Amino acid sequence: MAYQSIEVRKSTPAIGAEISGVDLAQPLGNQAFQEIHDALMENLVIFFRGQELSHEQHKAFGRRFGELHIHPSSLSVVPEHREVLIIKADEKSTYVAGEEWHTDVSCDAEPPMGSILYMKELPPDGGGNTLFANMYRAFETLSPPLQKLCEGLTAIHDGAQVYGGRFGQAPPAGGFPRSEHPVVRTHPVTGRKALYVNRNFTTRIVGLRKPESDALLEMLYRHSETPEFQCRFVWQPNSIAFWDNRAAMHHAMWDYFPHKRLGYRVTVKGDKPFHRA
Repeated sequence: MAYQSIEVRKSTPAIGAEISGVDLAQPLGNQAFQEIHDALMENLVIFFRGQELSHEQHKAFGRRFGELHIHPSSLSVVPEHREVLIIKADEKSTYVAGEEWHTDVSCDAEPPMGSILYMKELPPDGGGNTLFANMYRAFETLSPPLQKLCEGLTAIHDGAQVYGGRFGQAPPAGGFPRSEHPVVRTHPVTGRKALYVNRNFTTRIVGLRKPESDALLEMLYRHSETPEFQCRFVWQPNSIAFWDNRAAMHHAMWDYFPHKRLGYRVTVKGDKPFHRA
């Protein structure tokens, strides 16, 4: 794809690209916006270096792609900026957000379209990288009989096992989000099919007995985590990663305890996952 207002350098053949030639603190012109959008659709996750953004500028960039999402368990948000989630770990942490392969908040009835993470502080000796995986490739490399099987299935995505279980949070009024989504979803922009299950939120496949569901999900998880589907982003201060939750999974490495890592995430609302035969 040809770009005129930005420069795009692929991270790997499968997924990821680094974008240069744009200052995200400034309002995006229509051409720059469209090319950034196109780069995201082509590469599933895009990276920016050397950006200086206020919370308002961070939110303004996110709003160019849609209405901003409020996390269902937003205990760590920036005061007066409920849309900005604090991503932090230090010597007091007993867990970190994203240390399991997942797509963000897939337990929502309408999971987020994309997430924009802005990193400010990093461990002194490296670490804290984020891995991303191409879920188009995860589906496309399944054998045809397995593709056909998965395209006819739906799965339960439950927030309780994450927010109430691992994070130990009390459920909000009405409980944590819980939704049923197709195991293979059709991307609403590209029309491509992506595998849509993840270790964090997916609890079972509807219509299968528990041993069958557990076995199939474990196989799909292992397959999705194939290194050839991945890229690994080495963060620097003032870097940004923007990923498409509809077609990519990610995994945050927690290999820097007891050091500190601090960033801020803005999330763009999405639509209800669907499968088109």
